[in-house]
Amino acid sequence: MKVVKAMLVIVAVLMGTVVSSSALAHGPRVRFGVVIGGPLWWGPAYYPPYSYYPPYYPPVAVVPSSPPTYIEQGSDAEAAPARPSQSYWYYCADAKAYYPYVKECPGGWQRVAPQPPG
Repeated sequence: MKVVKAMLVIVAVLMGTVVSSSALAHGPRVRFGVVIGGPLWWGPAYYPPYSYYPPYYPPVAVVPSSPPTYIEQGSDAEAAPARPSQSYWYYCADAKAYYPYVKECPGGWQRVAPQPPG
């Protein structure tokens, strides 16, 4: 039994060398291997590389922007008539000065309408 197995191995190696000698004529792309009990395949030894198409980039859509729109508004004097001011100044007759320059007034505060400087 051992002799039969040894003979089968020797026959397989010899068949491999016979087959590989013709395969080596095609260059280094062919590989040789010994498979005992495997399926027999006589297809191509390699597959050609797949050629990929370059990626597709859609064109960029350029849309011109509209120019800025300016809305002119009237000045504050035109928008509303002048109203009298609702605030008052407070005058201290004893100190002869206005609030906040004087913090306390013993004689009492007098309410005065504000006047523009001049």
